[in-house]
Amino acid sequence: MHRDAAAGVRLLMALAPLNVVCLGECMIELRAYAPGLLAQGFAGDTYNTAVYLKRLDAQRRLRVHYATALGSDSFADDMLEAWHQEGIESDLVRRIDDRTTGLYSIRTDARGERQFSYWREHSAARVYFDGAQAPLEAAADRVDVLYLSGISLAVMASALPARLPALLGRIRAHGGRVVFDNNYRPRLWPDVASARAAFAALYAQADIALVTLDDEAALHPELDDAALLAHALALPCAEVVIKRGSASTLVRLADRAPLEVPVEAVANPVDTTAAGDSFAAGYLTLRLAGGSPETAAALGNRIAGIVIRHPGAIVARTAMAGLADGPGSQALR
Repeated sequence: MHRDAAAGVRLLMALAPLNVVCLGECMIELRAYAPGLLAQGFAGDTYNTAVYLKRLDAQRRLRVHYATALGSDSFADDMLEAWHQEGIESDLVRRIDDRTTGLYSIRTDARGERQFSYWREHSAARVYFDGAQAPLEAAADRVDVLYLSGISLAVMASALPARLPALLGRIRAHGGRVVFDNNYRPRLWPDVASARAAFAALYAQADIALVTLDDEAALHPELDDAALLAHALALPCAEVVIKRGSASTLVRLADRAPLEVPVEAVANPVDTTAAGDSFAAGYLTLRLAGGSPETAAALGNRIAGIVIRHPGAIVARTAMAGLADGPGSQALR
């Protein structure tokens, strides 16, 4: 190929949107709105991240896909319509006629802390990888970034563990990246040992780990605070982000000392749902655009601070207007 033509191809590839795939379960959300009243929406950890990724992608650098299975109930069609309104692509969805859509209800206390109840045992997402090749597996060669969580691993545990190494290997073989968020929910796992093994396997293959230190503490109750932090910093991923609640966020790149990024204080959080999910979207939006880890973590902290001031996992678009004046705002325009 002529040198100028080759340069043109490289430029087009650099300008082409990245295919970012979020893998997991999107559920019906029933949130207590007032005594005797529930507000219905759609949410789920990796889905929340997909929504905020798309909203933050002002330059349209990202094509955000959601990979899951949906059932045959009427909520599934409404859910797809909600995705499309957010600009999220559904080409990696598998429809399963004899399954339903998972559902959860949420209540929050005066500090914004959450109490969940779940109905997901017969949800379609649980069997996304069962049987024939899943749509995500068929599309692996065009995935630029795969984002999944500890909840993704737990919910899809019937078939995912056996097929995940090959899937991740195919994505990474062509230069794609794997991002793992350690969301750990003990009730989804048969025991802590099973979760530890699954998480360790993912950390070994992930390029970026987004670690909530409280979740890692639940996985490793035998470690004191200092040992727990040392364990997280020593994870094998090239890039490790450690979220520590109101304490500063740490970012450790390969062979470098950790960077410390302050967290913006929120005096009266309304609902802490999706704090980590929105942080992930802010962080990844800037890192995938070539932004620095410090700026990316600052944006993640800022959007998380906005989200927890509002009820529900997915806040109104108007609530995010303040992001234009925060860290990383130039990269979002």
